[in-house]
Amino acid sequence: MKKFKFVSTLMVVGLLLLLSACGTSKNEGSAKKTLRVVTDAAYAPFEYQKQGKVVGFDVDFVNAVAKEAGYNVNVEHVGWDPIFVEIEKKTADFAASAITITPERQQSYDFTVPYFLSKNEILVPKGSSIKSAKDLEGKKIAVQNGTTGQAVVEKLFGKNNPNIKKFKNNNLAILELENGGVDAVVADNTVIETYVKNNPKDNFKFIEDDTAFSKEFYGLLLPKDSKLKPELDKAVKAVIDNGTYAKIYKKWFGVEPDTQTLKEQQK
Repeated sequence: MKKFKFVSTLMVVGLLLLLSACGTSKNEGSAKKTLRVVTDAAYAPFEYQKQGKVVGFDVDFVNAVAKEAGYNVNVEHVGWDPIFVEIEKKTADFAASAITITPERQQSYDFTVPYFLSKNEILVPKGSSIKSAKDLEGKKIAVQNGTTGQAVVEKLFGKNNPNIKKFKNNNLAILELENGGVDAVVADNTVIETYVKNNPKDNFKFIEDDTAFSKEFYGLLLPKDSKLKPELDKAVKAVIDNGTYAKIYKKWFGVEPDTQTLKEQQK
């Protein structure tokens, strides 16, 4: 009897351990995977650093998309050029940094469906004689290196034009304008308009020119043939459809987004 009781006890303990192990395995399997997202946190209001933390429109948007897709995210500031290196080498899952979808970039990377409508604008001091992109001819222009702002200015005035000054980030480009080193900055409209609004003492104004600057669309940047693309595409569309996108957009920009144009581009 004692032997039987001992064996029975072992069987019960073993069964409990087995059930416990199965429960642990299930919890681990259902835990959300954390995706590594890289950005250049020097492009307010899309992404910038505040008290040691990366914040901005893109960050809120990425968190909403990740939640919809069933993931957690860790957004890291790495700088503009390193973004593309990280994605190409697949050391990050994707990038979010106001990245315009272009045919050239699509040769090396994948993008999600578009999530933001943008265009370039001109930033100049109040009182400047510059009224349009045409007036930039012969002027010194600051741009962020590797952006569509650089591309459009080089298309207008020549790739090796010495008057086009390239900077590591947009903050440095604007600083050069403040110091009188250039006559204008060309960058994304939302960034320029936010800067003008938040820095009235600088006495800057922005200039729109729809004839020179066409519409652009941002997408989340992924490695080529990323298995995440279908999931993120679906999540981006869902966040726009369910109204979350509009709430985030209004929080950061104070106006309603043109979601209809975005949806048309997503087809």
